[in-house]
Amino acid sequence: MEKLEDLKLMGEQWWNQGIEYLQKIPPFQLYAAIGLLLLTTILLLSFRLVRRTKSNTVLLSGLSGSGKTVLFYQLRDGSWHQGTVTSMEPNEGTFVLHTENAKKGKIKPVHLVDVPGHSRLRPKLEEFLPQAAAIVFVVDALEFLPNCRAASEYLYDILTNANVVKKKIPVLLCCNKTDKLTAHTKEFIRKQMEKEIEKLRVSRSAVSTADIANDFTIGIEGQVFSISHCSNKVTIAEASGLNGETVQVQDFIREYIKP
Repeated sequence: MEKLEDLKLMGEQWWNQGIEYLQKIPPFQLYAAIGLLLLTTILLLSFRLVRRTKSNTVLLSGLSGSGKTVLFYQLRDGSWHQGTVTSMEPNEGTFVLHTENAKKGKIKPVHLVDVPGHSRLRPKLEEFLPQAAAIVFVVDALEFLPNCRAASEYLYDILTNANVVKKKIPVLLCCNKTDKLTAHTKEFIRKQMEKEIEKLRVSRSAVSTADIANDFTIGIEGQVFSISHCSNKVTIAEASGLNGETVQVQDFIREYIKP
């Protein structure tokens, strides 16, 4: 009890000393110090809030004709009628995925951007990468072989992009049109693209760094390239935009943008 009384007495002394000290400070200085403390607190809270706010942007990329726009409309409203024409401007919208419309409760919407695949318009991808939470790279599984090299080169450029590497943006390699009988399997597509990317690694590493546009290299030195060597997570899925088979794409999106 005596110790408790001593502590209480000491606390009262400190309190009185503190009040006396504050009374000696000119009002202007005191108000300025309080204002500065409040401003610092607000800035720190705002910074933490911004850091905790995760992006809800997902990019659809790939060559022209791969079916990106069809997938965009399937994910948005379950239809494909507006997606049969190659898009020359980015399609973008913020919405709850079509299959989630019947679910109860608040669901976080997705900001989906369909980036044109034409070679002249690909730089538009760079505009959206800083805010991307994930990337869906669409490959035409039906007409894959004639486009294998071009698709692999585009994917290589994405995987070596500074934004993608530094932020470790996850990528889904989406093999579209796999419902067709003559479509290639996702494993075949993966192996062929790994071979092409390995060729690109070798050829571009032989060129002076001043002559190549890529920001980073990928893979493990001394080993043949594998998608598993990427610093960011790269997964493979199958889909059919025309038939509305987009479950694996939706699962990928919701893995990184929680509902």
